[in-house]
Amino acid sequence: MIEFTEDDFVPSRPSAGDTRPAKGVLSGASLQGENEELSLRPADLTTFIGQARVREQLELILSSARHRGVVPDHILFSGPPGLGKTSLAMIIAQELGTTLRSTSGPALERPGDLASILSNLQEGDVLFIDEIHRISRPAEEILYQAMEDFRIDVMVGKGPGATSIPLSLAQFTLVGATTRAGLLTSPLRDRFGYTGYMDFYDVEQLEEIIHRSANILDIDIEPSGAGEIASRSRGTPRIANRLLRRVRDYADIRSQGHIDRTVARAALAVYDVDELGLDRLDTAVLDAIIRMYNGGPVGLSTIAVAVGEEPNTIEEVCEPFLVRAGMLSRTPRGRVATPQAWEHLGLTPPSSSLVGKRDEDDNQPGLFSNNPGTL
Repeated sequence: MIEFTEDDFVPSRPSAGDTRPAKGVLSGASLQGENEELSLRPADLTTFIGQARVREQLELILSSARHRGVVPDHILFSGPPGLGKTSLAMIIAQELGTTLRSTSGPALERPGDLASILSNLQEGDVLFIDEIHRISRPAEEILYQAMEDFRIDVMVGKGPGATSIPLSLAQFTLVGATTRAGLLTSPLRDRFGYTGYMDFYDVEQLEEIIHRSANILDIDIEPSGAGEIASRSRGTPRIANRLLRRVRDYADIRSQGHIDRTVARAALAVYDVDELGLDRLDTAVLDAIIRMYNGGPVGLSTIAVAVGEEPNTIEEVCEPFLVRAGMLSRTPRGRVATPQAWEHLGLTPPSSSLVGKRDEDDNQPGLFSNNPGTL
């Protein structure tokens, strides 16, 4: 049972439960960009490219719910940013023929923020909470009861005169999206009936996505140009679509709007995206570790200071791809650049086995080792 005050039911943000843009806030340019982004999202599961296992499982869940005339179980999507979690939430509402109410975990600071959203849901609505692992603990306590029993208990007032008012909720489906599944509490994670794990896309799937987006945006692109963009998109459709728009800008000015491999390479060079998909910040991180600290190990905070970024940015934006690309290793003593990273920067890795053995905890010398030359 959660205790509320009157202030709790005053939304802390106007957009906590309302997905409509506020009047007079968005300019014409921003509206055009938002509409363009929405137009690239697939409308149903048949047009959603990639994630075959998740699509198959999701189709079974939704078809079974429609057949039985009930709302589907609560659904959680887990995976790195840009893989289609929000698009799938929109598709779920579209497939069920219901309304999608969207918010985010950081926006739900107080219990009243979430209670106001839940009390306004209609039967069968889909509530989408992005970055659900960042929801506040008091709001999460309300979500437990709402997900299981479709009701919440509101304690009005304080002291001996306090009164508990049960509020019944319409049956709804909660769709949560998280990039950090490990930060979800066990009680919240266990209340989801299905968890879909999103994987990175391969180059062929990204090429298909780029061709689809090019058709929607009326971009003249050759298969070689689409392949070049796909190979530098880090396995992420969001990055692929973003690079496609930047290459389009370059092509409109310097190649009469036509995109081939040569044009794509020239455009991506202008935007500091190399052949592996590393951008300026990724390269700066590797350069700092190798040139300033001889390959590491280096602490995350030290790297952040060296490149002028926040530690969270390095850990959440750069590090996952660098580790997946085999250019960075994480050890208890810090981050270590691999021989592949040295070669990518045009440098020769140390001849000693220092870099290769940084990951072997048992073979690492202690701080006061008798062999200081290995530190």
